[in-house]
Amino acid sequence: MKKYIGVSRVEGQSSRQAHADLPAGTFEREISKEGFFGPAAHLYHRRPPTGWESMEGPLRPRAFNALQSSCAALSPWSAAALLANSHARLRFWRLTSSMTALARNGDGDDLLFVHSGRGDLYCDYGHLVIEAGDYVIIPRGTMWRIDCSAPLECLMVEATNSSYHLPDKGMLGPHAIFDPAMLDAPRIDDAFRAQPADQPWAIEIKKRDAVSVARYPYNPLDVVGWHGDLSVVRINIRDIRPVISHRYHLPPSAHTTFIADRFVVCSFVPRPFETDPGAIKVPFFHNNDDYDEVIFYHAGHYFGRDNIAPGMLSFHAAGFTHGPHPKALANMMQQPKPATDEYAVMIDTRDPLDIGAAASACELTSYVESWKSGK
Repeated sequence: MKKYIGVSRVEGQSSRQAHADLPAGTFEREISKEGFFGPAAHLYHRRPPTGWESMEGPLRPRAFNALQSSCAALSPWSAAALLANSHARLRFWRLTSSMTALARNGDGDDLLFVHSGRGDLYCDYGHLVIEAGDYVIIPRGTMWRIDCSAPLECLMVEATNSSYHLPDKGMLGPHAIFDPAMLDAPRIDDAFRAQPADQPWAIEIKKRDAVSVARYPYNPLDVVGWHGDLSVVRINIRDIRPVISHRYHLPPSAHTTFIADRFVVCSFVPRPFETDPGAIKVPFFHNNDDYDEVIFYHAGHYFGRDNIAPGMLSFHAAGFTHGPHPKALANMMQQPKPATDEYAVMIDTRDPLDIGAAASACELTSYVESWKSGK
């Protein structure tokens, strides 16, 4: 068990409750260990902690237009990595027609978040209709393909050499955020049985990030039944019921949807704003010195950000102080509407992410300027 060095105390002008009752005219900044789970200090500044005149170097905040990151590709393995480390790999995949080969990932579980479109996923476990807003977890080694009924755009997050799990929901109980009964599994239905059986198929197998191809004179998705507790599963982001507090702005970790080794996936979905007059009503400034933060913006208005549109991806490296943009900061204590309407996916990685060439090619270089006051 870790034993951090520290003592809880209050010094100078300070609130005794994090994220609420700030001294007049101050801006709170959190410094913490282990993301939002370890010891923390809350400092109260006279000016916004992101009020720099300029920011240069690898810690500068980055944003990318994922919609411009790649051309359409029939194989998910042809989609270039935007961000990656040894435990996670993020791609943005555009599929405009049905796949002509099966895919199988030998490197780790895949998480597909469907940003737009609709299709039919056929896999070892059966058939599943997928649509915009769906999270689809595909266990390592699963054979699968997608028939498009409308062009698909997907954020793909690989848990390299790892598996996805549900988070421990603690005192909230196992049915909070979403009941596991909401997870849909594929079915061996009429659509699955109607696949042509004798048509030749190839399987593109990715292992150690290299692709091998196995060719069959028939369709290898020919199971007639299965049993067990391992399967492809799906849940739509609209079915997630967020944890809320009317008196306290909860940290992003309260919105954790899935976990893997060395990173977490969180979902931001519409929720009421805090109503306590002393509670801050925007994301608080924080360093998050132990995790890189990535947010993919899916739909709605992003109340903590400015000049961000659906399909964009922001990247805040560990050690960079971030929080609300200046225009959002104007609503720190009073929001003009009763609830948020944003849908976004956040990935927090314990290890630094490398920026791929495909991301650099679609970078919004002016993003760093948007944090300045008056921009």
